[in-house]
Amino acid sequence: QVQLVESGGGSVQAGGSLRLSCAAFGYIVGPDCMGWFRQGPGKEREGVAAILSDGNPVYADSVKGRFTISKDNAKNTLYLQMNSLNAEDTAMYYCAAKYYCDAGSWSRDDFRFWGRGTQVTVSS
Repeated sequence: QVQLVESGGGSVQAGGSLRLSCAAFGYIVGPDCMGWFRQGPGKEREGVAAILSDGNPVYADSVKGRFTISKDNAKNTLYLQMNSLNAEDTAMYYCAAKYYCDAGSWSRDDFRFWGRGTQVTVSS
């Protein structure tokens, strides 16, 4: 069993930064694929970034160079550092996990475990 709890969301002005955290309980004996998804107003849920089962990070084109995904295994925590935020980044952000993913499957929404989400609002 894996439980995911996000934190760090909030309101920020364009150009600002936020750091999202996802505490993964049961992480050590759980899945080896974890990532972040988001769903903005009137949009479908999309993959933002993930750490693949082979350990490599991947990013959506829209966030490359601005967002950084990382993890701290000792703290069982996944992070998403978000810089140079703009209004288009406004969304509910979700942490998700499953037992395997690669470059061809990381952005799919068939992840087994999901957090409750944390809202990010960017004002212009």
